[in-house]
Amino acid sequence: MNKKSKLTFGKIFERFSYGCGDFGCNIIYTAMSAFLLFYYTDYANVSAMAVGTIMMISRIFDGVSDIIMGVIVDRTKSKYGKARPWILRMCIPFAVSGILLFSVPASWASTPKLVYVFITYNLVSTVIYTAINVPYSALNALMTQDPYERSVLSIFRNLLATAGTLTINTFTLPLVEYFGNNAAAWTKTFVVFGFVAIAAFLCTFFGTKERVRAAENEGEVQTEDVPFVTGIKALFKNKYWIMMTGMLALFFLMYSVNGGATVYYAKDILGDKNLVSTINGIFNIVQICGMFFIAMLVKKFGKRNVFALGLVLDIIGMLVLNFSGGSMAIIVVSSVIRGIGNACGGATMWAMVSDTIDYGEWKTGYRTEGLVNSACSFGYKIGNGIGSALLGLILEIGGYVGTAAVQTESALTSIKVCFVWIPILVYACGLVIMKFYHLDKEFDGIIADLKTRAQK
Repeated sequence: MNKKSKLTFGKIFERFSYGCGDFGCNIIYTAMSAFLLFYYTDYANVSAMAVGTIMMISRIFDGVSDIIMGVIVDRTKSKYGKARPWILRMCIPFAVSGILLFSVPASWASTPKLVYVFITYNLVSTVIYTAINVPYSALNALMTQDPYERSVLSIFRNLLATAGTLTINTFTLPLVEYFGNNAAAWTKTFVVFGFVAIAAFLCTFFGTKERVRAAENEGEVQTEDVPFVTGIKALFKNKYWIMMTGMLALFFLMYSVNGGATVYYAKDILGDKNLVSTINGIFNIVQICGMFFIAMLVKKFGKRNVFALGLVLDIIGMLVLNFSGGSMAIIVVSSVIRGIGNACGGATMWAMVSDTIDYGEWKTGYRTEGLVNSACSFGYKIGNGIGSALLGLILEIGGYVGTAAVQTESALTSIKVCFVWIPILVYACGLVIMKFYHLDKEFDGIIADLKTRAQK
């Protein structure tokens, strides 16, 4: 391991630069989660069920491409490192693909529209997003091996990711209104967001540095490529990686269902689609503010305990929202509680994934940042795909009709199930998984043992 793995120069700027990567990723991710199905059903006039099926099938391709990209990252050798070159190479294609995603030709017949949706959705999720997000996810473990610094990097990542989410949730619908509130207005809106994403990724590339290498043996750095099958076998010997991958799959299933249902909940349950910016805006602002205090909690209680606290607060916040009766004051209280809960979870989740890389190296002798993160990504994208299909399926079963002035009672119930009750179930499952996660207590001993091996 590189003994100079701590962030020692320009810490604040480097941490901010690292976080900008997830700001850029969230330009597309949040748009896909919160508005894409709404855009398809209410502006492009595409069936929610058909789109949900496309999303689910596409996520299978997407998951496979993640694994491939993880292997590519592990075998990348350049003067910029393993991960950073891909952030530079893919930032412009990322912006262009996002524009194409929200450019369904409104005048086309149903079948050609679905073909366009399938092609552009896979271009974004299977190819472009994977090629930039997998390297970005691996970057944390390549920048530092200090567990506290990883937590701080994870906090900055979530801070900027939340800022990206807040940007999309706050400005998407107003920009669409500004540009004419039609299908073409969505394209123009994402031209604007595309330039913002490019700037964010360039900040990450120029502002970060990779420092961590595999353990040294007899003075020689272990740089040989780990065979793919060997790497996969090593993953499944890593119990903490399995836990975090399962957790991520559940979380992103929930994010997809809940995020996609937000605009429906605001429009049809609360009576005003513009309340999306109120619900998510307060939630995101509180989450950002809460991030500044999470590092102290992590230092005192550990990542796992802070993560579990966040899950409890998320459950409470969702229950408060469900029984708000449409009261704006109670909606605000719910958003505050959920914002604090998500600050706890978001600030620790990715650092916990990075810690599983070191556990895996200690357990198996193989260090594969790219494969670990891509396999995690495979898991959570499958969850995301199932969530997208589940949202469309539940809305279809409930009888939701995008052009209807008033929705039926069963349609309203389906929206509540997606927005409130599925998230509560996922948070409860997360608490069960965390019961078996003990890596925080074991981590210092694992790092010490890896250093001892490197000195032999």
